[in-house]
Amino acid sequence: MKYTQLGRSGLRISRLALGTMSYGDPSKAFPAWAMPEEDAQPFFKQAVELGINFWDTANVYSAGSSEEIVGRAIREYSRREDIVLATKVHFRMHDGPGGQGQSRKAIMENIDASLKRLGTDYVDLYQIHRFDPTTPMEETMEALHDVVKAGKARYLGASAMWVWQFAELQHTADLNGWTRFVSMQDQYSLLYREEEREMFGLLAHQGVGSIPYSPLAKGRVTHPWGTTTARNSNDPVADATFLDTDKPIVDAVQKIAETRGVPMARVALAWVLRNPIVSAPIVGATKVTHLDDAVAALDIDLTDDEVTALEEHYRPRNPAGF
Repeated sequence: MKYTQLGRSGLRISRLALGTMSYGDPSKAFPAWAMPEEDAQPFFKQAVELGINFWDTANVYSAGSSEEIVGRAIREYSRREDIVLATKVHFRMHDGPGGQGQSRKAIMENIDASLKRLGTDYVDLYQIHRFDPTTPMEETMEALHDVVKAGKARYLGASAMWVWQFAELQHTADLNGWTRFVSMQDQYSLLYREEEREMFGLLAHQGVGSIPYSPLAKGRVTHPWGTTTARNSNDPVADATFLDTDKPIVDAVQKIAETRGVPMARVALAWVLRNPIVSAPIVGATKVTHLDDAVAALDIDLTDDEVTALEEHYRPRNPAGF
């Protein structure tokens, strides 16, 4: 495993993050493809063995059961001190006034609920899952600052929003001497490169690390074009994000992978990892090979001609995911 700093912060993380959205009680709403705890446990053990110390979850994943599974896995396979633990707040957890969003009430209520489910006194990275237009930025940023000062979170991060929203939140923190965001969890892959327009420039300027979700385009770049999987046959979000014109990109991944004699996932992830803004892509694993391929991607150095082949067919699209 290779390690790096999260942006310009002092937090040292593995170059890959274990995404845990796929682990949770499948009877509890989103996502529909979540696997139960007994099936998920081997992936946490594998992550520890591979040196992946950065684990990402969210309160909304499987209505909180993902956090519960992650917390038990830390105690079973590692030590709390050895894991960089990240979770999120924003989406609806219940119908009460603090059940969603980023009001002071919601943040204070949901950090405590997450800590209880995770079985820990603190998270290393507390992230707002989306921008909340219903709450003043000052209220959100001061509440997040207070969470840090109370010792319940070590660092703050954000996820999936317009560039101007992220810039204004950071500026609000700066004006008041509050804790700034050190990371941005944004969608980025060979099939979705809209963050290159403006967000990555801002992150580079501010020293914020990108920890992309869906770096393998929700599995679309890991199989030849047209392959049907359990995930892509039940993923309306992906259907609305990716285009028929993406076929030449997937074909290029397939051709390079075949020439190199490696799985397509390694080539696609190597492309994401080569971007200097990217601190650690978030990789979800539902098969043993998924984490092995992710680690192997760290050692793939794409040539200029390969990069050109992977990038030349991309067509801009409307920003999605927020």
